[in-house]
Amino acid sequence: SQERSARLRRWYELMMENKEELARIITAENGKPLKEAQGEITYSASFLEWFAEEARRIYGDVIPVSAKDRRVLVLKQPVGVAAIITPWNFPSAMITRKVGAALAAGCTVVVKPAEDTPLSALALGELANQAGIPAGVYNVVPCSRQQTAAVGEVLCTDPLVSKISFTGSTATGKILLKHAAGTVKRVSMELGGHAPFIVFDSANVDRAVAGALASKYRNSGQTCVCTNRFLVQKGIHDEFVEKFAKAIDKELHVGNGFDAKTTQGPLINEKAVEKVEKHIKDAVSQGASVVTGGKRHSLGKNFFEPTLLTNVTTKMLCTQEETFGPLAPVIRFETEAEAVAIANAANVGLAGYFYSQDPAQIWRVAEQMEVGMVGVNEGIISSAECPFGGIKESGLGREGSKYGIDEYLEIKYVCFGGL
Repeated sequence: SQERSARLRRWYELMMENKEELARIITAENGKPLKEAQGEITYSASFLEWFAEEARRIYGDVIPVSAKDRRVLVLKQPVGVAAIITPWNFPSAMITRKVGAALAAGCTVVVKPAEDTPLSALALGELANQAGIPAGVYNVVPCSRQQTAAVGEVLCTDPLVSKISFTGSTATGKILLKHAAGTVKRVSMELGGHAPFIVFDSANVDRAVAGALASKYRNSGQTCVCTNRFLVQKGIHDEFVEKFAKAIDKELHVGNGFDAKTTQGPLINEKAVEKVEKHIKDAVSQGASVVTGGKRHSLGKNFFEPTLLTNVTTKMLCTQEETFGPLAPVIRFETEAEAVAIANAANVGLAGYFYSQDPAQIWRVAEQMEVGMVGVNEGIISSAECPFGGIKESGLGREGSKYGIDEYLEIKYVCFGGL
């Protein structure tokens, strides 16, 4: 474990030394602004640092038993080969969050990066090499969009693979779960979300607007924990909408990710743009109003205007499925119970956010929200030391934190008799 720890630590250091280059690869691959890409590299490297430290803290147990002539031990051992299937929205961090834990546990990995963003995975491989991680421990299998399903199936069905860790859509996750069932593999799934962001009358509205802006428009709305629907209480609804619209117009700048003033890069592809358009068109046809944005950006291609909608209802597509784009729909509500009911009506539960300054309300709502992660008066909640993951159809297992390494360990019970 000491050697694993030292190699992971070196890998972390090399990532930080090459932060600029790695960030430029991300911006070139997926379009996110360079400042965000630099933030991703720091976040990404933090998992290698965290798990370098956790590698030396994999403790077993000695269990006292009633029989005098026996002793009971619990050992933790690596599960074996782990297949790691990652998405394009965080082409570096989604890999290290899984691989850091796997390597710390003593597993080897086969990484299949998203077809849109293979270069970040390969760059990590080059640095792993330089860090002295032995050949064959970190393996990358890039493939085309056409081959993705076939490669995914092989990784999930091959008996030599003991564990699958996947981040991506709920639909794809269900297919992979079916494949993995044939050989009863260990499975971690971090799937789609539909994050509610509730602003209660008791909230500090200015702080709620700042949190809303950060949560919704980071990576142009293309993150698993992005807010997908805003629920705003009637007493502060108009003030919130007005301040949110002003903040969008003042602080967000659409453009090339390499341009220093850009905060909003392009969406990943044409299909992503079409989905945002479809959600806006559907909402407007049912009576929603466009406060700002609403169409493709004049830059063309995959650029889209940051959009804010009001008069939104739960019957609209944008409140029923994840948009994964720069669209903020606002639903007005009357009571706390109503807001919680709307928030929990989804079949997924990854992240949820709410703003309130009432301590009793904070406890009630935090406990009632059916999600794996709750942000209270905070719009950005991810970090290496916190357990990341969802409930319901948002997934299985947790990543990061002291819990993340358990996903790559088997528990073996050893009974010593005849003593």
